[in-house]
Amino acid sequence: MEQKNIRNIAIIAHVDHGKTTLVDQMLKQSGAFRENQQVAERVMDSGDIERERGITILAKNACTYYDGVKINIVDTPGHADFGGEVERVLKMVNGVLLLVDAAEGCMPQTRFVLQKALQQNLSLVIAVNKIDRPDARIKEVIDEILLLLMDLGATDEQLDSPMVFCSGRAGTASYSPDVEGQNLEPLFKTILDYVKPPEGNPSAPLAMLCSSVDYNDFVGRIGIGRVENGSIRVGQEVSVCDWHDKDLSKKGRITALYSFEANGRTPIESADAGDIVAFSGLTDINIGNTLCDTQMVEPLPFVKINDPTVEMTFAVNDSPFAGKEGKFVTSRQIRDRLHKELLKDVALQVEDSPTSESFRVMGRGEMHLSILIETMRREGYELQVSPPKVLLHEVDGKTMEPMEHVVIDVPTEYQGSVMQKLGSRKGELVQMAPLGSTRMRVEFRIPSRGLFGYRSEFLTDTHGEGILNTIFDGYDEWRGDLPARSTGSLISYETGVAVAYGLFNAQQRGTLIVDPGDKVYEGMVVGYSPAGEDITVNVCKTKHLSNTRASGSDDALRLVPVSKFSLEESLEFLKPDELLEVTPSSIRIRKRILNHDLRMKATKGGKNIG
Repeated sequence: MEQKNIRNIAIIAHVDHGKTTLVDQMLKQSGAFRENQQVAERVMDSGDIERERGITILAKNACTYYDGVKINIVDTPGHADFGGEVERVLKMVNGVLLLVDAAEGCMPQTRFVLQKALQQNLSLVIAVNKIDRPDARIKEVIDEILLLLMDLGATDEQLDSPMVFCSGRAGTASYSPDVEGQNLEPLFKTILDYVKPPEGNPSAPLAMLCSSVDYNDFVGRIGIGRVENGSIRVGQEVSVCDWHDKDLSKKGRITALYSFEANGRTPIESADAGDIVAFSGLTDINIGNTLCDTQMVEPLPFVKINDPTVEMTFAVNDSPFAGKEGKFVTSRQIRDRLHKELLKDVALQVEDSPTSESFRVMGRGEMHLSILIETMRREGYELQVSPPKVLLHEVDGKTMEPMEHVVIDVPTEYQGSVMQKLGSRKGELVQMAPLGSTRMRVEFRIPSRGLFGYRSEFLTDTHGEGILNTIFDGYDEWRGDLPARSTGSLISYETGVAVAYGLFNAQQRGTLIVDPGDKVYEGMVVGYSPAGEDITVNVCKTKHLSNTRASGSDDALRLVPVSKFSLEESLEFLKPDELLEVTPSSIRIRKRILNHDLRMKATKGGKNIG
């Protein structure tokens, strides 16, 4: 039985192709906000980190009405590291709106999200976005989309999917690239005409799949999903089961129900088949659980989420400055926070290590884990993390490692440097094609570990003009050792405060990452050197006084401006024998062995102190 007055649709695309901006305009033009209501740009990106970086990290639900039809919208992330979000929310919808940038065309994540949508046989509406870009190449992009559909084995019906041409920023859409749109009415009409209404029998026993979990300090876990059959109401007793865990069988009671209105939630008393709602009352509900009528307990199938590819060790901070800047510093607090994250991040895995002071944290990529670290430090957590490393598999006695498909858009003059660097990191050239007269698109297949530490190098090599996108591309046989970081570390010899005189002497050995007045400790990395080996320097060294010379009598010391690292850059910079100390106010790189003499014994050699 079709619910004609509901449409459930997910917006999917590669990163930065304009999903969130388009949702903004859809909500505004459909009257979701009052005329005098102050609404921020990219209203769906509610998190501080999402707003700062201009990316979507967590899938968000919204709702709007058009021509008497309720349209539930799910805004999904575009980064490959958050692909787990995309996979599970597709279980809630009946159709997808695929956005493709009119200049960039089909990118790695476009292929990934489209493949997932086609596998679930969802209705497809294609929107070529940003058609007002000066470098738009609309007709070529249309051909790319059709080729991608054929390559992914789309059915004839999917190949005939409707296509609209949008400018998310301007809030316009049209049926033809040659006709300028006035508003988003063509897009709304296309969604209503081509996206299948949800099917379900409101009079049947309740069946609802929990596809997403939110958390609230007041009510605990909040499940989100689509009612497949029957109806759900406040106070109803339900059974909880799971497709992948046949032993799971428990009962609970729904204490609150919420429908999505605009970009918020509204309490409701009941909801029928086809609608997407949030519910609370089941304290240990998990993603993939099925809510059933107590008289008919049958789990609904749930998509298998791809396994993590990268792991890091999160541990209690044991540096000399431990506990001075953080609010939550113990292993119990860190463990509780990591397990709380598991409630809503289905692509994350956490395991206890042999010691109680550290934990194995596994995710989809460096960015996936760095966002978690950044979120924790903003909440007041203090910890130290190891360099990221890939997760390996054994297949028929062979060691298999994760691979990445890399797509790079780069100015022609920097192409050689990029190809040389990726070649040295065991990358295989897959395809190369010109983009206009001044840029090239280069595609590589490369081990995931080959990209560790490369992004900052890439930006330097391309003078900030290159665009690098990656997506997981299966497993392949171990490719052998890769070249290590070419720079060495400048290591502080003693604990104290960095002073200008010590820094002035140390900067002759390399590039510094600390300022005068910064607190440092023995074994902390204070800079990096072009020489491949580590060098110990004394940045706390002060000028000795004498009877004939005052401490300020010499010429002013000229210090080179320091190169401060962001969290991602710090993670990329780490050597295997280094750790990253993360606190709410500081990010410090340190050696695993802090003491100079013990470290020299371990490495059997060293440099003189500067």
